[in-house]
Amino acid sequence: MSEKENKQNEYRVVVGIDFGTTYSGFAYAHKKAPREIFPYIDWPEFSGRFKTPTALLYDEGFKNLKAWGFPALAERPTRRNKNTTSKPVERFKLHLGKMENKPPLPNGLDYKKAITDYLRELSKLIKQTIDNHWKLDFFEQVLLVVTVPSEFDDNAISIMRTCSFEAGLMKSQNSRNLVFTTEPEAAAVHCMKSLNQHNIRVGANFMVVDCGGGTVDLTTRQLLDNDKLSEITERTGDYCGGSYVDQEFLKFLGCRVGVSTVNTVIDKHYHQLQYMVQEFCRQVKIKFTGIKSEFVPVNLELDELCPVLEKYCKGEYLNRMEQDDWSIRLNFEDVKAMFDPVIERIIRLINNQLRSNNNCSALIMVGGFSESKYLQSRIKQEFSTKVKIISIPPQPVTAIVKGAVEYGLREEVVSTRVLKWTYGTDITGVWRRGDPEERKLPGGKIVTFDRLAKRGTQVAVDQKVVRSYIPCSNLQRKMGLDVYITPEDDAKYCEHPVKPLGRWSIDLPLSLNDDDRSIIFTLTFGNVEIQANVVNSGTGESYDTKFLLDI
Repeated sequence: MSEKENKQNEYRVVVGIDFGTTYSGFAYAHKKAPREIFPYIDWPEFSGRFKTPTALLYDEGFKNLKAWGFPALAERPTRRNKNTTSKPVERFKLHLGKMENKPPLPNGLDYKKAITDYLRELSKLIKQTIDNHWKLDFFEQVLLVVTVPSEFDDNAISIMRTCSFEAGLMKSQNSRNLVFTTEPEAAAVHCMKSLNQHNIRVGANFMVVDCGGGTVDLTTRQLLDNDKLSEITERTGDYCGGSYVDQEFLKFLGCRVGVSTVNTVIDKHYHQLQYMVQEFCRQVKIKFTGIKSEFVPVNLELDELCPVLEKYCKGEYLNRMEQDDWSIRLNFEDVKAMFDPVIERIIRLINNQLRSNNNCSALIMVGGFSESKYLQSRIKQEFSTKVKIISIPPQPVTAIVKGAVEYGLREEVVSTRVLKWTYGTDITGVWRRGDPEERKLPGGKIVTFDRLAKRGTQVAVDQKVVRSYIPCSNLQRKMGLDVYITPEDDAKYCEHPVKPLGRWSIDLPLSLNDDDRSIIFTLTFGNVEIQANVVNSGTGESYDTKFLLDI
C-alpha cells in the first residue's frame, strides 16, 4: 500500500472549506456515512445561512480583531456613531489573484494578515464543530479540502497554505491533511448527482459555471464509467462575480454624490459604506429578476444608510442631494445597467469555453451569484439553442463546499485533467552554429529548455513523465533540476514568457563512470501537486520534492 493510500485510510472525517471573496463556509462528513454531508449553518448572528460574510472588524490599529463574519458588518450606522474607529474589511481574497485594480485595503492592513485572521476564526469553529460530533485527533484524522479559483497560480496557492498553517488548520506547513482543489472541480464533482436526473450518459460532456462573489470559473468535463470525471478543456475564469454588481452600484452612487466623495468614504468610513452595500443587496440586487413589470422602484435613504456621505459631498453634488433630501431612486434601467456589464463578461466566458468544445450536453450553474434570477434568465436566453440542458441545482450556493467534501471522500473521482502550462527543465548541451553567440558558455556549451509536458495535453491523475540525464562533467557535484512553465507549446530557452515553478538540486557522487552519475528524473502529475523524484542510477539514492500544480 502506498504512503498516500496509507494516509488516506487514517482520515475519519473530511471537511470542505470554501473561502470565498464575499462569503465563506464549510461542510463536513464522516467516511462511514459519506452521503451525509452537513453544511455548517450556526454562524454567529447569522444562523440558518449556508455561509457567512468574508469580513473582519478590527480596532483602529488593526492589531486586535473585534468581530468576523456577519457581526463585522451588522452595526447599522447612525449620526451618533458615524465617527467610529471600527474598520470592517472585505474582498481581501482578491489580493491573491493577478487582477489589476485590486480592491483597496485600509492603510496598515496586509492582505495576508487578513486572510490568516479570518481562517484562524474559521479554524476555531471547524475544530469545535468536529469535536462536538467526534472525538478525533484533528491533525491526523481530519482531511481538509480547500477550494481555490481556477486562475490562482502556484504563488497564490502557496500563500493560502502558509496562511492556513499560521491560522492553526494544520500542524506543519506541508502537512498532508490539507489539500487543494479548484472551485469548478469541486462543483463538477458535486454536479454528478444531477446528471442522472437529466439522463446525461457516460461519454457526454457538461460545463460547470461557478458564479461566486468575486470570480466566475468554468470547466468542461466528460462523464466516465464508475462516476469518474475527465477534464477536456482548460479551465477558465475571470473576476466578474456577484460583488462586481455591487461595484457598479458604487459607480452609480458616485454619479450622484461625486466619485471623490465615494472614494473618501471607502478610505475613511468603510464600515458605513459596506452597510449601505448590504442594504442595496437586500432591497434590490437579490430581488432583481430582469422583468420590468415585476420591478418596483426603490428609494435608498442615504442619510440613514450612510450619513457620513454628507460630510464629504461638495459643490453641485451637495446642492442636488439636499434638494432630493439625500434620497436616491433606483429605477429598472438603473439596476439593469448595474448587472449587464458583469453578465456580459460571464456570457463571453461561456462562449469561449463552448468554442473549445462545441459538443456540450449540459450547462450547470452553481455558486451564490447563480441564484440571481436575472443571471439565470440571461444565460438561458443566450444559450438555450446551443446547449440542450441548462440546470441550476437546489442550493447552488452549497455546490462548491459539498463538492469539496465529496472530492476528499473519493479523490480518485477526478480521472484526468488538462495541463494549463507547458512544463520543462533546463539542460546543458552543445552550442551549435546558428545558436545565439551571446548564449555560448565556456567549453562550447549552451543552456536550453527541455519540454517535459505540453500545455493543453490531457493527462491522467498520477501520470508520470520520465527523463534520463547525465551531468555535464565528471567533476560536477550538484545537478540542478529546476522546473519551468510557459504558456506557449514549447520554448527554446528559459526566458520570457518561461518562468520558474520551483528550483531544486541534488548531490552527485564523485565517480568517473557516467553510469554511476546518471539520474532518472520523474514528474508525477497529482491532483493538485507535482511530485518530483530523482533516482541515482549508480547508487540507488532517491530524492523527492513537490511543486504546486498551477491549476
